[in-house]
Amino acid sequence: MIARPDVLVIGAGVIGLSAAHAALARGLSVHVVDREGPAAGASAGNAGGFAFAEVHPLASPETLLASPRWLLDPLGPLAIPPRYAPRIAPWMARFACASLPHRVAAATDAQAGLMRLARATLEPFMSTTGTLAMLRKTGQLQVHETAHAFAADCRGREEAARFGFGWRSLIGPDAISEIQPGLSPRFTHATFTEDWWAIADPKLYVLALAAALEAKGATVGVGEVRRIAVGGNGVTAHLADGRALPAGQIVLAAGAHSHRIARSLGDRIPLETERGYNTTLPPGAFGLRCHITFAAHGFVASPLSTGIRIGGAVELGGLNLPPNYARSRAMLAKAKDFLPELRTEGGTEWMGFRPSLPDSLPIIGRCAKAPDVLYAFGHGHLGLTQSSATATLVAELLMRQNPSIDLAPFDPGRFRWVL
Repeated sequence: MIARPDVLVIGAGVIGLSAAHAALARGLSVHVVDREGPAAGASAGNAGGFAFAEVHPLASPETLLASPRWLLDPLGPLAIPPRYAPRIAPWMARFACASLPHRVAAATDAQAGLMRLARATLEPFMSTTGTLAMLRKTGQLQVHETAHAFAADCRGREEAARFGFGWRSLIGPDAISEIQPGLSPRFTHATFTEDWWAIADPKLYVLALAAALEAKGATVGVGEVRRIAVGGNGVTAHLADGRALPAGQIVLAAGAHSHRIARSLGDRIPLETERGYNTTLPPGAFGLRCHITFAAHGFVASPLSTGIRIGGAVELGGLNLPPNYARSRAMLAKAKDFLPELRTEGGTEWMGFRPSLPDSLPIIGRCAKAPDVLYAFGHGHLGLTQSSATATLVAELLMRQNPSIDLAPFDPGRFRWVL
């Protein structure tokens, strides 16, 4: 590796590797270190969508109203293992506070700004990294069984349209089947969002980013960072194996593990892990034309180059509890009902950690106590979507340039005085 790189990126998921590319493009020397290597975490098993139109935060009155019903089903869209409930309680209190109408409006505006930057920067970023051939502009179909759910979805789409993200409504099974044949006729209403792109396969994309980095002279290594120390000549990451990695600046983009490292700098950031589950079926399992969201049931079906991925839902269970793959099997069983021709044999189950903050916005900015450390984590379900935008902003901060958007809503210190 470089003896003392200009930038050390902690984390080799899609956020960290994208930020590394953006730094390298500005002439900075870069080393990346990850506890397991590229694409080992949530970047490997996500649904593969660039969900630019999803500007409405998860922290909202709608989510709060639906949560009690969801929690009654242990295999439903939202679950909290009983032994983890006391630990998650403070995070849930912050989530409820972030769901107040004025805070939802502010978060929506902030999210929309980040999404617009993501849409504008993605294709140029993919061109420079040699990955543009993996991009698919297939759209997203969100299907509903009732007119009431459809009306609520339309209100959300109208909000996205206010920021320039297009969509159209579909009424009746025949109209829906023109977009996606083979759906159960129980789905009578849908919205189709054009501003929803996809990647051929998220793991292959992240691995390609890592390979392109190394081809351009950056280094990517394996090691578990335990803490960051500030010295007179930059900053140093200290690893579990005793190694010390000095750098001019550090970008902390370690996903669900980021808050543990941030504690070494005195920051107590309320990051929680949404444990997501999925099953990836072999290619040919179904003729899926586009990403389908079964909103009332909390899961999606995604067409990948490597198969059909059925997954989603939220389990607030931290990093240490064992996986409960009954959740992935429950989603697969529902998918079979909703897509009757779906072949469900031969699938591979997966569980991963989405790093989520209670106001549904990521942290992007400098550590107040260590200005040579930048934070870039907490993107929740939207890490892939917001990766090129985050990379752009991180590179601007590294170069001491004015950022492309206002970063105040994403400031690392925003939780300091708020419940």
